[in-house]
Amino acid sequence: MSRYEWLLYVAVAGLAWGTYVPIIFYGGNELSARPGPSGRFMAILCVGGAYFVIGVLFPVLMFVTGALGVKWDDVNRSLSGVVFASLAGVAGAVGAIGVIFATTSAMAAAREAGLPPATYRVYIAPLIFGLAPVINVLVSMVWHPQKGDPWHFGLKHVPGLLWVGILLVAAGAALVLYSKEIAEAAEQKGPPLPASQVPEPPPSAAKPTP
Repeated sequence: MSRYEWLLYVAVAGLAWGTYVPIIFYGGNELSARPGPSGRFMAILCVGGAYFVIGVLFPVLMFVTGALGVKWDDVNRSLSGVVFASLAGVAGAVGAIGVIFATTSAMAAAREAGLPPATYRVYIAPLIFGLAPVINVLVSMVWHPQKGDPWHFGLKHVPGLLWVGILLVAAGAALVLYSKEIAEAAEQKGPPLPASQVPEPPPSAAKPTP
């Protein structure tokens, strides 16, 4: 089990991040009684509460009880470790806020343009999850922190397949967006009526016989 345990955590992370956008979109809509930022900030408050329970109370409980061998003595309380781990939390929270405001703003922009509410919203998730891995790779190319030395930079040589992968990510996001747009347009038009239900033209519209 330990040999493939990492795959389990990969699946958990993919499931969590993959369902995050539609879940937070629905929750934010349910919390908005009327147009405005109040519902968005209430959604942020709920996200913060979940972060506190899972990211604060749960690890504290693990340290206090010593479950799964978690001990305070095994922690290296370095300043750089605390700072950068906290910055990771900031990045996660800012990303959550960005998703919340992006979905609401996209729907507002569609309404102002007289378009269906989902016109711009369908672009959000593919753009986020297409952009994030590209940024991850680009940052990893120039930032190579060492233990005790976070400010270690240098351009790392990467194989040409990396650039192929970046192009494939962009192409994949574009295809997702395009297919989603087609699906949304088809839903708006509705299925075609059967021939038996197609109304006949009025007599005045019929062509005169010679």
